[in-house]
Amino acid sequence: MAKPLVAIVGRPNVGKSTFFNKVVGKKISIVENFPGVTRDRLYADAEWCGRYFTLVDTGGLELKSTDQMWKHIQKQAEIAIETADVIILFTDAKTGLNASDEDVAMKLRKSGKPVVLAVNKLDNYDPEKLYEFYNLGLGEPFGISAEHGTGIGELLDEVVDKFNDVGEKEDDNSIKLAVVGKPNAGKSSLCNKLLGFDRTIVSDIAGTTRDAIDTPFIYKDKKYTLIDTAGIRKKKSVEEDLEYYSVLRALGAIRRADVCIIMIDANEGVTEQDVKICGYVHEQGKPSIVVMNKWDLVEKDTNTINKYNYDLSESLKFMDYIQPIYVSAKTGLRTDKILDLSLRVLDNANRRISTGQLNDLILDCVRANEPPSVNGKRLKIKYATQMGTNPPTFILFANETALMHFSYKRYLENCIRKAYDFAGTPIKIMVRENNDNE
Repeated sequence: MAKPLVAIVGRPNVGKSTFFNKVVGKKISIVENFPGVTRDRLYADAEWCGRYFTLVDTGGLELKSTDQMWKHIQKQAEIAIETADVIILFTDAKTGLNASDEDVAMKLRKSGKPVVLAVNKLDNYDPEKLYEFYNLGLGEPFGISAEHGTGIGELLDEVVDKFNDVGEKEDDNSIKLAVVGKPNAGKSSLCNKLLGFDRTIVSDIAGTTRDAIDTPFIYKDKKYTLIDTAGIRKKKSVEEDLEYYSVLRALGAIRRADVCIIMIDANEGVTEQDVKICGYVHEQGKPSIVVMNKWDLVEKDTNTINKYNYDLSESLKFMDYIQPIYVSAKTGLRTDKILDLSLRVLDNANRRISTGQLNDLILDCVRANEPPSVNGKRLKIKYATQMGTNPPTFILFANETALMHFSYKRYLENCIRKAYDFAGTPIKIMVRENNDNE
C-alpha cells in the first residue's frame, strides 16, 4: 500500500517545523544515506503505532500578503493541500485565534480533505484556551506542545485514524504506471507512443494543478492508467521553491503508482538530479524500470551499451536491481517492450516465497558464508519468513539483532535475488530477536 501523505500547514511561527522535527526524530523510518541521494529536509517518512506515512512541512501561510515571497510559499502550501491525504492545521495557543487562521481554515474546508486541528504552544494544559478554536469549524482542537512533546500522541492517533477514509477513488483496479524524470527527458513523447499500442482509451482526464495527466487504456486485455508528470527540476539558487513544487507533484504520482517508469536522457547520461529522482522512487519501495531515452541520437560503437550499463550501475548503486531499457520515444525504438517489462517488474514485486523454501535458502547461504563473529559472539539465524509483498519484505529471527552487519544483510539479499527473480523491485530484510531456547 502507498504511504499516505500528511501535510503540515498554518501561518508563520506556530511551530510546524518543531513538530515535524519532533515526529521525524522519534519515529524516523526508511531513511538511509545512499551515495548521491540527498533528501530535502521538508520530506520524511515516519511511523506511528505501526502506520507509515510521509510527513511534509510547509512554509508559513500569509494568504492576503502581496509580497512575492509569500506568494511562492502560498503556492507551495496549495500544492501540499492538493496532494495530501490528511492535513494538520497548526495554530498558536499563546497568540490565540486570528484572521489568518480563519483564512487558512476556510481554504481547508473547501478542499474537502480530512483535517486535524492542532493548537500548539499549550505548555500548561488549559482546556479553556481551546474553546475559541472550535470557531474554525474543523472539529475538535488538539492541544499540544511540540517543543515539549506533550499531546503529540493523541494528535497522531487522530491523524492515522483518518487514513481509514483514504482509498482509491471509484475502486480503480488498473495498473498505474507513473512516468517521472527531469524536464525534456521525453516523458510526454513516450506516453503518446505507448498509447498507440492496441489503443482502447477509456477517457482522457485533463491535467490537474499537480500537472499530472491520468490516461486509462487497455493493453493485452489488462487495464492500465498512465500518469504523465511534470519534470522534476533541479533546485535553482534564485527560486528554491521550484524544486519543492515539482518534487511534491511527482511524489504524489510515485505514491499512486504501481510501477515507476524513470526517464533519463541518454545524451546527457545519468545526472545528479536523475539519481535524486531514482532515490525518491526507491525510498517509496516501488518497482521501476529505467528508460534511457533518445538512444537514436547517441553515437555508438561495440562497447557503448556496456559503458552505459556500467555508468548506471555506478551511479545507482543503491538500486542494483534496476532494469534498464534503451529506447527512442521519437522513433519508437524498443518502446513496444516497456509495458511488458513494467508488468514483469510488478509481478516480481508481488512474488512470494514459501516459508520452507526461504528457510532452506537462508540455511544454504549461511553454510556457504558464515556471519563474522563480533566480540566472540556469532549471529545465528533461527527462522525466516516473508512478511509481505510490493515490496517483498522478509523477516529474519536471530539470536541478537546487533550482530547483523549491513554487509551480511546485503549478502543475504544478493542470495535471495540469485535464487528468485526480483529484478526491478527493491526488497527489504528486517531482523527480529528470538531468544527462545533451542
